[in-house]
Parts: sequence; C-alpha cells; structure tokens
Amino acid sequence: MSDQATDRTVPQMITGRFQYDDAHTIERYQATDGYAALRTALQMHPEDVHAEIKEASLLGRGGAGFPAGVKWGFCPPGVWPRYFVVNGDESEPGTYKDRLLMERDPHQLIEGVLIGAYATGCAQAFLYVRGEMALAQERIAAALNEAYAAGLVGKDILGSSFSCDIVLHWGAGAYIVGEETALIESLEGNRGMPRLKPPYFPAAKGLYMQPTIVNNVETMANVPWIIRNGAEAYTAYGAESSRGTRMFAVSGHVKKPGVHEVEFGTTTFRDLIYGHCGGIRGNHTLKAFIPGGASAPWFYEEHLDLPLEAGAVGAAGSMLGSGAIVVMDDTTDAVKAAWRVVRFFARESCGKCTPCREGTSWLEKVLRRMLDGQGRPEDIALLLDLCDNISPSIAWPPKQTTICPLGPSAVSPIASAIMRFKPEFQAYCGGGDVPTSVTINGKAYLPPEGAPAGV
Repeated sequence: MSDQATDRTVPQMITGRFQYDDAHTIERYQATDGYAALRTALQMHPEDVHAEIKEASLLGRGGAGFPAGVKWGFCPPGVWPRYFVVNGDESEPGTYKDRLLMERDPHQLIEGVLIGAYATGCAQAFLYVRGEMALAQERIAAALNEAYAAGLVGKDILGSSFSCDIVLHWGAGAYIVGEETALIESLEGNRGMPRLKPPYFPAAKGLYMQPTIVNNVETMANVPWIIRNGAEAYTAYGAESSRGTRMFAVSGHVKKPGVHEVEFGTTTFRDLIYGHCGGIRGNHTLKAFIPGGASAPWFYEEHLDLPLEAGAVGAAGSMLGSGAIVVMDDTTDAVKAAWRVVRFFARESCGKCTPCREGTSWLEKVLRRMLDGQGRPEDIALLLDLCDNISPSIAWPPKQTTICPLGPSAVSPIASAIMRFKPEFQAYCGGGDVPTSVTINGKAYLPPEGAPAGV
C-alpha cells in the first residue's frame, strides 16, 4: 500500500524545517526542538543510545543500505582512538538530497553526528563535503561556529563529561571519493583512490589506520528524531525491512522535479513520479527511469508499481542506491543518454584499476563514434564485449574486475539501453549489428515477457 492510499499522516522527520528561511540558524533549530535529542542522549548510557539506533533499524541512506546500528558495533573493543566520518561527497548524477540537508538544516546533521560519536566512543568527527558545494560548506562552517559558541561541540558538552570536536573538510570534487575508503584516503591528504577490502575495512583499519565509522549525511540526519521520539515511534512508519522515511531526488522529464521525503518501503515509483512530481512533462509518455542514481540499471513502465524498498527493487534487478530517480520520456535518445552517463564515469575514474581506467574510456569513445555518424555494425557487440571485461557476465548485483564499483557503474546504462532499445543503436550503426557471445544475466536488462530479446 502506498503512502497516498492511507489517511495516516507521515511526519517529515528530516525535512520539516525546510519551510523556514532561517532553518540553517541555531536560533530556529533550537526553537524547533533542536539539540533536545543530544540532551536526552547524554543522560543515557552510550550503549543504550547505540541500542536505540539499532532497534530502529535505520538503514544507511548513501547507497548500500547497511543498518547504521550494526555498523556502529563493528569497531573492535578497546581500540582507541576511533573516528566518526560523515560522507557528504554526494557525487552520483541526479542526487542532491544530502546537499539540501547540509545547506538548509546543518544543525540537524551536527546533532546527529554528536549523538553518533557519543554512542560509539569517538572524540573526533569529520564532515567531508564535496568540493563544489560551496553553500553547504559555508552553512556547516557557520553552524559549527554557533554550536561551539553554545557549548554544544567541544569540551564537556552541555556540562557532561563527553567531549567531541568536529572538523569540516571539503574535497576538490571527485566522484570516487564517495567510496568510503577513497574518502578516508582523501581525508589523510592523499589522492582519492579506493583501498582493498580486506584488510582495509574502515571499522578495523580506517582513518589513520584506526577504527572508523563512515555514515551518510541523510543517515545521520535521522538520528535526532529517533532519539527524541524513540525507536518504536520510528518503526511505526515504513515497511518491515525499510523503516522510517527517506528522501528521493527526482529529476529529468517530470513536471515537478525536486526532493521529496516519503514513507520508506511503502511509497511506489508511480506515487512519486505521477503523484508528488505531477507526472511526465507535456503530453509525453514514460520511456525509462533510473531508480537509484546513474550507476543503477534502468527501469521501465512495468516497474512503476514497485515499492521504494531495497529488497523489491533488488529482486527486480536494480537498486535504490543514492535515492536519485532520473526520468526519461519518449523523446529521449537512448544511445545519447547512455553516452552521457558513461562519459561521466569515464571522466571520474581514478585510474587505479586497468579495466575501469581503460574500459570506461573505450566505452565512451565507441558511443561517441556512433553518435558522430561513424558507427559500424560490429560496434554493438564491441560495447558488450568491453562491458563483459569490466563486469563479467553483465549480471546484477555486478561482478567486478575492479576494486570499487565505478567500473561496473558504466556497464549499467549500456546494458540497459542495448537490451531495451537495440533498434536505436542499430540505426547509428548502419542498420545492423554483429552477433555476440556475451551473456547478459541482469534481470532488469532482460526484455519483458513476450518481447523479443535485445541481443
């Protein structure tokens, strides 16, 4: 059942202050129950705060969807110091929910970080913000100054024995730094490149080789509401496996693009696209939509009634990922759309892994050649062969020959477009193509029942 099919009012747990022009100030934040959760948490034992978050089943909102409370428990006992890092390097194309949270309600993020640091025994936290987000950096810096002046950050917070410093750090603007180990490398002053896991799992060997917890901005923005209202109140909303609410950034060919906070796991794609966003622009129809950021396999008309829930979307062959939904109408050139996404990943590859460094660049070159009118019949098979070398069997979840998922991310749009809209590729290749032996196993890549296979 969708959130529109019930009379129950779903609270705006993390975007409720967006209605105020001065939501970024400490005055407005404290006037709307701000830092009340921190006061409550400091009167509890840290283990009880941790248990409350774990009971709330708060899933990470950065892409992987791993339970935050479980992650907080991964640090080895008795190993100090340990660090709390917030990943604000929101770089996935189409994703801009975290940026809004940092710009419009930075104190909510700071309060969530303080509670998380208290629960996990961290005396220092880092807010890593993407380099291009100048306003977010300014707002967080101003909010930190206000919080320090009010005794909410620093030594003996609110007269307690808990002390915690928060460092604001911004990068130079790199997609790969959204991967937690690459972010840690960047924090240490190194070039942002992912580390091998194992042994470099952040909870064991993270920042400065010490235990480190890395959480997403939206994840931490949920923490104050949970502590203030209790895990039971939080779990009253959402689906059994996806509690609470979640923010989704919808862009592309809809009448009202924007960020919407909806009930997690019960709202459907149809509710969001045709309800909250007013439907497809003009008199056009839906051609495809990307359900979880540019790295996710594409969805189509038959997927509209799927709930916004990780299990259901995963079973259908894609992911909710970063919460970015990009809608494409029937005027979209599928080849050009695939090229646009692949071009981004080719430019953002850090170059550490050969299949990604070389493969994504060649994918972009072949697609560009096709768009320039120089496509050859064998180019479609060549694209799939390149994809197979980066992500063997072109399956979902993807197999990978790289350290991180950036390489396979470039495979998703190509496999989606070729399998669903192959005639468009053939039109760029002289009207034909050469058969390929490459197997494609991703469920979302396969055509609907009764339709001819794309390859």
